[in-house]
Amino acid sequence: MGLIRRPAAAISILWIGLVTLAAIWPSLLTNADPNNQDLANILQGPSWSHVLGTTTLGEDVYARIVYGARPMAVAIVFALSIALVLGTIGGVVAGYLGGAVDGFLIRAADVLFAIPGLLILLVVYSVFPYNISAGMATFGVILSAGLLRIVRSVTLGVREEPYVDAAVVSGLSRSQIMTRHVFPRIRPVLFVQAALIAAIVIVVDSGLAFLGFGPRPPQPSWGGLVAEARGAIFRQSWLLIPSGAAIALTVLALSLIGDALRDQNTAAWAPSKLTRQRQKPTTHVPALRPEAIDAVLDDDASALLSVTNLAIAFGDAADQLEVVSDVTFSVRPGEVVGLVGESGCGKSVTAASVLGMTPGTGRVVRGSCVFEGREMLTATAGDWAAIRGRRIGFVSQEPMVSLDPTYRVGHQLREAVRRHQKCSRRAASDRVIELLESVQLPDPVAVAKRYPHQLSGGMAQRVAIALALAGDPILLIADEPTTALDVTVQAEILDLLRRLRAERQMAVLIITHDWGVAADLCDRVVVMYAGEVVEAADIHALIAQPLHPYSVGLLDSHPERSPADERLVAIPGNVPHPAHWPTGCRFEPRCPRSIERCSLNPVAEVHIGPDRRVRCIRACDGGAPR
Repeated sequence: MGLIRRPAAAISILWIGLVTLAAIWPSLLTNADPNNQDLANILQGPSWSHVLGTTTLGEDVYARIVYGARPMAVAIVFALSIALVLGTIGGVVAGYLGGAVDGFLIRAADVLFAIPGLLILLVVYSVFPYNISAGMATFGVILSAGLLRIVRSVTLGVREEPYVDAAVVSGLSRSQIMTRHVFPRIRPVLFVQAALIAAIVIVVDSGLAFLGFGPRPPQPSWGGLVAEARGAIFRQSWLLIPSGAAIALTVLALSLIGDALRDQNTAAWAPSKLTRQRQKPTTHVPALRPEAIDAVLDDDASALLSVTNLAIAFGDAADQLEVVSDVTFSVRPGEVVGLVGESGCGKSVTAASVLGMTPGTGRVVRGSCVFEGREMLTATAGDWAAIRGRRIGFVSQEPMVSLDPTYRVGHQLREAVRRHQKCSRRAASDRVIELLESVQLPDPVAVAKRYPHQLSGGMAQRVAIALALAGDPILLIADEPTTALDVTVQAEILDLLRRLRAERQMAVLIITHDWGVAADLCDRVVVMYAGEVVEAADIHALIAQPLHPYSVGLLDSHPERSPADERLVAIPGNVPHPAHWPTGCRFEPRCPRSIERCSLNPVAEVHIGPDRRVRCIRACDGGAPR
């Protein structure tokens, strides 16, 4: 509808419609026989009997233009369909999979670019004379190289979208993600490119017909009419105008439609109106070097998830920067464990590594991550397909961008249900309603029919939780699930997580900045600072008596622990960049209780009882507690 409101685009669509009608049903536009010769009226100008004049053999020019649209349409269909199929599939696969597949397809496109297309077409037509199908199919293969590069570029941007990450975490296969979540975002680009490719095909096909490689005479063609007009240019110059105008107007119309589609696409799919971009986590877990693995398993044999001495680095091996160092914690069945700390402490990166989705160039350089007795740091793509969404669910802190904006809520939930439970469409639809009811959404049938932008923040978070529950996971990882919500909705989401945990006996690993959330929901907390676990304990014990100065500072900075008539307590300074971590205790520059040896001595973890650990030099002599 947007195109029709543009005068130039509307007129162009009307013209293309007439050309299409001429190609499909030419007898509706003219009763004249394009091959009927009126030798008494050759090379005549426009008249009542011949509105566009006659050719050198007295054939009606208007009839030959109308019937000449069909071979032109055949050329467009063959070239465009081949180019779209090869370019779209190749571009999506190259952009999404990357690696060796991307390299191979790009090199293949480079080879096609290097081939002189017109020369190849001349060779094809010399082998298959007058065979439009063979020639244009070959031309479509050549054109697919440029389209592949464009589609690949768009796909690289789409794969950065958080909702694609959410689809990966929910357990969808690569083929499902590419066809259902990536392809819909590149369709507008394909419409634009299709219009431009069709214009190119018209010009090339007309040129080949002009050179005598078009349809076999006396079959009419636009390029053949131009060639005939060239031979009679000095006897009847008018003959060039109808055929040339038909080609020029069609090419111009397609170009204007392409421009209109491009403008509409830019307005509709502007990133600022859809999602906020962020760095794309890679779903590939690099193989660890044997010498870098410290295979020390968690002492808790009953743990569902056991992370031991985990270290994560960014950059290549020659210039890597370690951002997480020797992180150890466990999650037992049915238990809620919180990862607490300021932004930049490594909480989200650690959680992402548990899912095999370490962001960007990050990779695990040592340590162990055991889930249900299986080492996940060496898991294959097949292993992850059986775990993500089915055994481990994930809820993002930004639910709105975790949902594909091009699909209704019910569709996204249904595809996850069918992926994990292998049920019929009807059964999956019923299950979707059950999931939406389980997260306490009012009128779940209506919610299933809405698009993500039609949901409030709280509703979107509930839908995201329902999506994470589609595979009935036994562990739910929630990355700050209440950060973007107001206090009332936050309390409702926490109640929902607490109820789901009780009903499903599901373990939860929750990342949060809020001690109120941790105290309300968690059984145990793991406090992280500068990529390390500085304290881990039962939530009640830690709140009652924090042992690490950083834990003390975090608790003191909570508004509820600050007197109403005093300024809010804040930890001085900021979390240091990994490149500037101190050699001793990493919290020492900000610690009010530091002594000289804190900045010099390496810090070891001290175990205080079976469930409490603290990384602090002064914890041994009682200096850390307040």
